[in-house]
Amino acid sequence: MTEAKASTTRNMLDARYIGMLDYKEAWDLQKAYVQEIDKGERAETLLLLQHSPTYTLGSDRHPEHLLLDEETLKKRGISVYNIDRGGDITYHGPGQLVGYPLIYLDAAGLDLHGYLRKLEAVIIDWLAQYGIEGGRKPAYTGVWVGDEKIAAIGVKFNKAKQRRGFITSHGFALNIKSGIAAEGFSGIVPCGIQEYGVTSFNDITKMNMTVEEAAAQIAPLFKQRFNFA
Repeated sequence: MTEAKASTTRNMLDARYIGMLDYKEAWDLQKAYVQEIDKGERAETLLLLQHSPTYTLGSDRHPEHLLLDEETLKKRGISVYNIDRGGDITYHGPGQLVGYPLIYLDAAGLDLHGYLRKLEAVIIDWLAQYGIEGGRKPAYTGVWVGDEKIAAIGVKFNKAKQRRGFITSHGFALNIKSGIAAEGFSGIVPCGIQEYGVTSFNDITKMNMTVEEAAAQIAPLFKQRFNFA
């Protein structure tokens, strides 16, 4: 992939909501897309979707933070995956908007910390449109409303083979549906953080925002923050 092509691709972002997708299928899709982006066969991409109930443990995993035994997990229909993003354990499930940006990190002019801060800023921008003050906690990645986390972030940087730099994968999980904290997060110590809670957009606002509606609003904010046309 030439630098000229990379520059052209940077002006394009394939941002789309693809609905409900099994976690393993989405993980495999990310890997395939990263390879295609690296080869210049696909534009940089933002996948927006939902997962069926799933716990994922990242590279900083602590198995003791999964509080449910195998029988309970099976009864509740919750899958568990050890995966290759950073961070500890988190929950994915219906009513949560998951975003997987697959973009060139070097083209965005960012390092690891700059990328994480920009991902947080996208969600903070969205919350601000509804008069909600989203913020950060210095010791933790993610977006918070007060002392409750509304969005978790865990990413991976894949070394590009056709050009210098890295292509991102994994991303953010933004809680939309009311009651999602009790449904899924009660079975874990979310991200290994015991002293703070978890919330959702609809719990805060008493609205009935759908995940698809949130996805349509988040996509242009992502483009703006990451300088896509």
